[in-house]
Amino acid sequence: MTEPPAPAARVRNLTKTYGTGQALVRALDDVTLDIAAGEFTAVMGPSGSGKSTLMHCCAALDTADSGSVFIGDQDLTQLKDKGLTRLRRDEIGFVFQSFNLVPTLTAEENIQLPMAIAGRKADQAWYDTVVATVGLGDRLEHKPNELSGGQQQRVAVARALASRPRIVFADEPTGNLDSRSGAEVLELLRRSVDEYGQTVVMVTHDPVAAAYTDRVVFLADGRVVDELRAPTREQVLEVMNRMAEQTP
Repeated sequence: MTEPPAPAARVRNLTKTYGTGQALVRALDDVTLDIAAGEFTAVMGPSGSGKSTLMHCCAALDTADSGSVFIGDQDLTQLKDKGLTRLRRDEIGFVFQSFNLVPTLTAEENIQLPMAIAGRKADQAWYDTVVATVGLGDRLEHKPNELSGGQQQRVAVARALASRPRIVFADEPTGNLDSRSGAEVLELLRRSVDEYGQTVVMVTHDPVAAAYTDRVVFLADGRVVDELRAPTREQVLEVMNRMAEQTP
């Protein structure tokens, strides 16, 4: 038997609150979770369940009150600003719902921007593979306003993959897209896992999107309450309906 690969990310007893006194909100309540390397994981739950907070803490975009997050062997909670900046740059890719492209740059310049900021050259063979995978070879000279929403999000996915990060976080990546464009982006993330061994974690509220993944983790009130392996749309809907019935 081969040993399973070490987790790409580990969350241990993560707690995060907002506000004080009567207005205290416990966004994350002692969450412990492993994110397997080379897998596509979805995080789901009702609005306010803590899924975006969890993702932002894992991606070093937010800090928790207590607990720890490891990306590979590095404990985010022990890193200073410089170390966190380096980790975000070298180990983490991020895809936002709103694309977050620089409007004055071409698609190609947007894809290469994180590496340009880091003063690194793209690995040309890998860069060519990423561009071919996202199907944007003939659109690289176009600015974002000359691209459809689906094309803009594919540029954003290419930007996240281009530096070969350890883990890619995608926050509602299909939230602003029609179903066809959304399917293209999801197939692209799926391929990056299957063909290139990428690790992808996606926050979504869409059971169709979740069905593209290897595993769905369900949060409610800041806690992990359920999970599915090899999920189908119907299974995801069933769990979400059950969770909705349990909400007071």
